[in-house]
Amino acid sequence: MELKLDSTGGVMVVTVPGKTLDAGNSQEFKSAVGPVLDANSRLVLDMAELSFVDSSGCGALLSCLRKVKANAGDLKLCSVSSQIRDLFNVIRMDQIFDIFGSREEAVNAFGV
Repeated sequence: MELKLDSTGGVMVVTVPGKTLDAGNSQEFKSAVGPVLDANSRLVLDMAELSFVDSSGCGALLSCLRKVKANAGDLKLCSVSSQIRDLFNVIRMDQIFDIFGSREEAVNAFGV
């Protein structure tokens, strides 16, 4: 899995590739994003390309957050589709993650 990376003002923005983050690719995503999480303490996951996330995908996102927090960093999400946002509301992931409408809002939330 090839991630799109963009550093803005000391914040690493990772675009989650593909239309789905599910049991079929969540492990691949975690492997690809792991080195990025280790190397950066301020991250934004841009979810603009995603239209579906299942429980495995949610687990992968939570794993990313735990890893960043363990290194005294923070992780924010942006550009989450309404369908995925509804799922996050139901399972209360919206209370765990800081979710922003745009990449710029998420980056600016770091005080950049």
